[in-house]
Amino acid sequence: MKGRMRELGMTRGDVIVWIGGLLVALAWAAPFVWMVSTSFKFPADVMTQDIEWFPRRWTLDNYRKVFEYPVIRWGFNSLVQATVSTGLCVFFGAMAGYALARLRVPGGRIIFLVFLASLMIPSEVTVVPMLLAFIKIGWASTYQALILPTIANVFSVYIFRQFFLSFPREIEEAARLDGASAFKTFLLVALPLARAPMIAASVIIFTLNWNNFLWPLLVVFDDEMKTLPVGIAAFAPITGSHTQLEAFSVSMAAVTVLSVPSLLLFFFLQKYFIQGISQGGVKQ
Repeated sequence: MKGRMRELGMTRGDVIVWIGGLLVALAWAAPFVWMVSTSFKFPADVMTQDIEWFPRRWTLDNYRKVFEYPVIRWGFNSLVQATVSTGLCVFFGAMAGYALARLRVPGGRIIFLVFLASLMIPSEVTVVPMLLAFIKIGWASTYQALILPTIANVFSVYIFRQFFLSFPREIEEAARLDGASAFKTFLLVALPLARAPMIAASVIIFTLNWNNFLWPLLVVFDDEMKTLPVGIAAFAPITGSHTQLEAFSVSMAAVTVLSVPSLLLFFFLQKYFIQGISQGGVKQ
């Protein structure tokens, strides 16, 4: 065993870390595997004495029942809301992060600390005032109401600020010598080179917006404007109902459908996601 470890260049501590990481990964993956498995089960096979990780009998009826609802429309609403919100949030976050990293303004560090301190304020605190405001101006059940409250995210500001702090000033100075303004330097020089943090922020913010439940639940009163998380809440099983087992398997199918876009996004962009997180977390 020690000889094998020596060949692989691993120490005993490395082995412990790998085993610990594997156990954590299994703990995180287990609920997802069970969810997908349950989505293919017959209602009678859902509640069993022992946990069944793979169905004894497979069925697609649960997915057919999911698509009997206007899931396509709900998915389109979620896609519009998540995509537009993510694009605006990343752009404005990059602007704010660049300004905090490069512009010398009085109290710049205090402003940044205030941004970070706002993370401690629960989002539920601002929900009621925003809801009343959107109802008053007649924006309830609109895309504006779904998008505007989500375009400001402190995480995107933080990750871009940390990246631009380590960004070589020589590149910007060359643009300034050519007569570029601060905004033009940001837009044409700094932003195109910030691909890794841009993708990292986009993946996280898109996932948050795609899974957003509370705000769309409150601000949308029209069934046609429901987002996918709000819509699939109708599949939740009712305790004591004779259809509880059927609703449980159908709800697992609905949640599986909901999770697919985020999983695909991370799968194809994981390389840049990891780079962006590492670059945004370390000041060089």
